[in-house]
Amino acid sequence: MRSHSEVALSNFTIRNINALGVLALSVVLAIGFWLQFTLHELPCPLCLLQRVGFVLVMYGFMLNVVRGLAFAHYGVILLGALFGAGAATRQVLLHIVPGTGSYGSPIMGLHFYTWSLIIFTASILSVALLMVLSRQNYLNEKIVVSKPQKFICWVAIMITALNAAAVFIECGPYVCPENPASYLLLG
Repeated sequence: MRSHSEVALSNFTIRNINALGVLALSVVLAIGFWLQFTLHELPCPLCLLQRVGFVLVMYGFMLNVVRGLAFAHYGVILLGALFGAGAATRQVLLHIVPGTGSYGSPIMGLHFYTWSLIIFTASILSVALLMVLSRQNYLNEKIVVSKPQKFICWVAIMITALNAAAVFIECGPYVCPENPASYLLLG
């Protein structure tokens, strides 16, 4: 029978997997951003809450990359994923009844909020798997962030900043409208 240390992945490998999580969530946010501007589909308040959930999950993965693996960082991921999954579930339930319509264009047959729920659920499952496969000596780890990891983190920060700016342009300092039709600050 093999011991846990023989089955566990190295902390460097786990941190690289976390970096891939940051990259994947950056792509998700970039797709939402792209849909917003190319198809002129302004995000509704529930969509914006899902983006907040993605940013929180991405931030937790980024903490693992930059600061080292820690259960607290995985906790940030889980809280963000649960928050985002709640918002996505609410939106799916609003549009699940036939004849109630939908919000936004479908992507590969599913709407963005349905994909969000799938991605948040996958994030929760992946964190559980990473925690099982990780070694337990997180605190003694020397952190060396590779150039690709740094690049991925900067891309994530830029995507987050662009999304935050777009939300401010859409809603200003006010509560966002239920069905936005234009950008408040662009008249």
